Amino acid sequence: MIGLVDGNNFFVSCERVFNRRLLGRPVAVLSNNDGCCVSRSNEFKALGIPMGTPYFQLKDREATGELCFCSSNYELYGDMSRRIISILREEAVDVEQYSIDEAFIYPPTTAAVDYLAYGRRLREKILRWVGIPCGVGFAPTKTLAKIANHIGKKRPGGVFLMPDDPSEILAELPTNEVWGVGRRLPAKLRARRILTAQHLRDAPDDTLRSIGGVTLLRTAMELRGVQCCEEKDYDAAPDTVSCSRSFGTPATTLEALEESMASFAAQAAAKLRRHGLLASGCNIYAQVFAAGGGGDFVGRTVVFQAPTDATNEMLRAFRPEVAALFTPGLRYRKTGIVFFGLEMPGAPRQTDLFDNVPAAQQSRLYKAVDALNARYGKGKVFSAAEGVGPRSWQMKRSKLSKRPTTRWDELMVAR
Repeated sequence: MIGLVDGNNFFVSCERVFNRRLLGRPVAVLSNNDGCCVSRSNEFKALGIPMGTPYFQLKDREATGELCFCSSNYELYGDMSRRIISILREEAVDVEQYSIDEAFIYPPTTAAVDYLAYGRRLREKILRWVGIPCGVGFAPTKTLAKIANHIGKKRPGGVFLMPDDPSEILAELPTNEVWGVGRRLPAKLRARRILTAQHLRDAPDDTLRSIGGVTLLRTAMELRGVQCCEEKDYDAAPDTVSCSRSFGTPATTLEALEESMASFAAQAAAKLRRHGLLASGCNIYAQVFAAGGGGDFVGRTVVFQAPTDATNEMLRAFRPEVAALFTPGLRYRKTGIVFFGLEMPGAPRQTDLFDNVPAAQQSRLYKAVDALNARYGKGKVFSAAEGVGPRSWQMKRSKLSKRPTTRWDELMVAR
């Protein structure tokens, strides 16, 4: 049996843990630069406002007090997610974190006596210890567990166990709501009169292969109760590490591009070090602002003299290339960096006799930098290349809440 634990309206729920005035009110969390709604409370959904609605269309309703909005507080959400996962690791045999607010769990054998009771106990513990309401669903496969979780979130107890014969449930579920069915497939399925999850489950294998290949067939097998989704190690080392952001205000100077690129490189390098990896090179890019959205991308590829995790070495290598991305008179909306050729320290490689600083020393230097930032707050120690003055290009988050779980200076105060 497989379980799926999913935080209800996760971003909004995180905000409500530390701001009780948001309870019972229609609340939405906004995307980068306070652009559009990416997480909505049940009260917000009840007003019929769809996901992705631009914030500027709702400003007037906020001014009247009808709606509440929060900027995305990724540091808070990430820490709350980590706390939930730590509870799941204590209570389950194994945990596969699927996203920031979802995780597949493998319950202990003792839970087989009563999965509903186990799910309720798990849900209550997360709510009591972390403050996040969750939905819990149990089924023989991951695809069925996703469906069970969706049903459980709508029930008073928040937990649902898929029955041995789920035909009645699958008959009411459209194919576009089945996990693993992409955006383009529903139209092809409708053309073959495959309208529901039950139709998908019972369709001939050859028909499914002709429509969506082996991937769609695996989804159908999962609906039949046969495990086909391989267990994934979501904590495994990544193939690439990246960081990019859209600007709060379009950048028009080379200095802004250089500062933003240096800042994003520092954040990505810190992520690289958390995984214990070195990068062989990077791709840097910038996006030109277009009035209708989007815009052309320009980029450069830089190979480091030797694999490294040291931010200063990376900056020294790619900063001369940033000027090639800049054209006077253009407005830029975004920059980013992607590190590639990742490897573990000590991996066999052709060394350079002219390396000035051994990689081991560089790692120790930036381990100290990471430790200081972890202790005193993100960005307390940074490269001068990231800019020491106002950064007009930084992402807009005018409604950002505090981060009381990770910042000493933002702890809640009892009055």
